Amino acid sequence: MSKTIVVTGASRGIGRALVDLAAQAGHHVFALSRNTKTLSATEFIHPLSIDLLDEVALADFASTLQKEQRPVDALVNNAGAFLNKPFAETSREEFESIYQVNVFGLASITRKLLPQLHPQGHVVNISSMGGLGTTVKFPGLAAYSSSKGALNILTELLAEEFKESGPAFNALALGAVQTEMLEEAFPGLQAPLSAVEMAAYVLEFALTGQQYFNGKILPVSSSTP
Repeated sequence: MSKTIVVTGASRGIGRALVDLAAQAGHHVFALSRNTKTLSATEFIHPLSIDLLDEVALADFASTLQKEQRPVDALVNNAGAFLNKPFAETSREEFESIYQVNVFGLASITRKLLPQLHPQGHVVNISSMGGLGTTVKFPGLAAYSSSKGALNILTELLAEEFKESGPAFNALALGAVQTEMLEEAFPGLQAPLSAVEMAAYVLEFALTGQQYFNGKILPVSSSTP
């Protein structure tokens, strides 16, 4: 059965691969990104140029879904900002910019889409192994990894808040995946998984994981980093 999926950060990496795989499976995908030049509209792919910090644009998108009477089966919050810089050299503005995307922007689109999310639907937040309390930490990732830690707690809180009405909320704490972001963090590192391979896992989890999990932060990693 065809589902309706919203994917943020859809222009590259895991997000782009996820959009393509979902469309190939016959699902309707709203592909959100500030830059949609790499995305082409098809019967199943609906690219939208939206900044997650633009509350008006998010409200317009939610209103469009409501008018079309299109419930959202899965929201994959994949958009993320990254910074690899020594803490002592990181400005307040740089630190805040990471949280703006990784926490506040994610919270905004989730809040705006709540009325359209199916009660048995699933919100999947893409986190990082660096945001888990028990994992190896790396210098230069203070802003990024701490923002993912905040995202993990937010996921648990939302799952509790909506446990009676739905949807379900889970986070996938990803390890090394061969993407542009990994190259920025660890230049030259060869990850064990491609963006397409991880996207296939995320898609399956987004559509079925809520049957087994709610409020969970699940490590998805075969390496460190």
